[in-house]
Amino acid sequence: MLKPRKKTREVKVRDIGIGGNNPVRVQSMTSTSTVDIDATLRQIEELSNADCELIRIAIPDRRSLEAFREIRKQTDVPLIADIHFNYRLAIGALEAGADKIRINPGNIGDKKKVLEIIESLKQNKKAVRIGVNSGSLEIDLIDKYHGVTSQGLVESAIRWVNYFTENGFEDIVVSIKSSSVIQTIEANLELSSKIQFPIHIGVTEAGPLLPGTVKSAIALGTLLLQGVGDTIRVSLTEDPVKEVEVAWEILKSLGIRANGPLIISCPTCARTRIDLVSLVKKVEEKLKSIKYPIKVAIMGCEVNGPGEAREADIGIAAEPGKGVIFKKGKIIKRVKEEEILEVLMEEINNMVEGG
Repeated sequence: MLKPRKKTREVKVRDIGIGGNNPVRVQSMTSTSTVDIDATLRQIEELSNADCELIRIAIPDRRSLEAFREIRKQTDVPLIADIHFNYRLAIGALEAGADKIRINPGNIGDKKKVLEIIESLKQNKKAVRIGVNSGSLEIDLIDKYHGVTSQGLVESAIRWVNYFTENGFEDIVVSIKSSSVIQTIEANLELSSKIQFPIHIGVTEAGPLLPGTVKSAIALGTLLLQGVGDTIRVSLTEDPVKEVEVAWEILKSLGIRANGPLIISCPTCARTRIDLVSLVKKVEEKLKSIKYPIKVAIMGCEVNGPGEAREADIGIAAEPGKGVIFKKGKIIKRVKEEEILEVLMEEINNMVEGG
């Protein structure tokens, strides 16, 4: 059962609100070399067109920082600067126009350097994500808990949240990420019980498309069902647009948020009357441009539809040489097999235009 999302403090990133009464936000990260300004801008546009709301860019060195400065001038998309190790790059990114920075304070160095970042955040009126990661947990916490544990990850996050708030800064988003699904779930559930700041959730180093999608769906789905998570990122060794698509599918599947149609289709069996796999792919492609949140069912025989697919707003069920078009489980017309795609899309477009 889906629990109400925990109410957290609102944090603004450019014109996007995180936490508070805002919806769960979808974000991703560029995979281009940041110094390749044109390629990075192209990917930002691709991600934005895929409904990615927040885009993170790695800034590993001074050249990347200067490139980021130029990138910032050429796009209005909310940009998050991803910083590790060098506190000067964090300050430079804020001065270059980053709407938010992501740091792991544990690898920045001593607290004086983190304090300088806090002062820059105040001056520039920007937000920070304190990102704790299983691969870079502080040594004292590894020793205390005899390894990398969910308890140690939570203690690290709380430690740094307290340091920021004690120094007068509260525009904070927090994340705890692990490559372990179980550890990610345990740590974020515990973290949520202890803070009022927005939580960004994801599985780090999730892997290629299939295993990464499975890990992310389990971890993020479990947390979202428990009301935990204000922004999400699906990490895949893939085109980052795929990350965004998977993230939206997770939200749609839980009924949390939709950016377009949800397709349901049967897995096919000996009863399948048509080339369903091909039809599903064609419908999926045609629906990409539609942002209206409707449920579309594509069923291979009369067993699965319209009866089992009566929850769908619209759909088809195949019969020998023809297809049955139905809305909310009621048959509205029968068409020849070769007309199924055209007629289905006509009906969908009519529904979209009619609101």
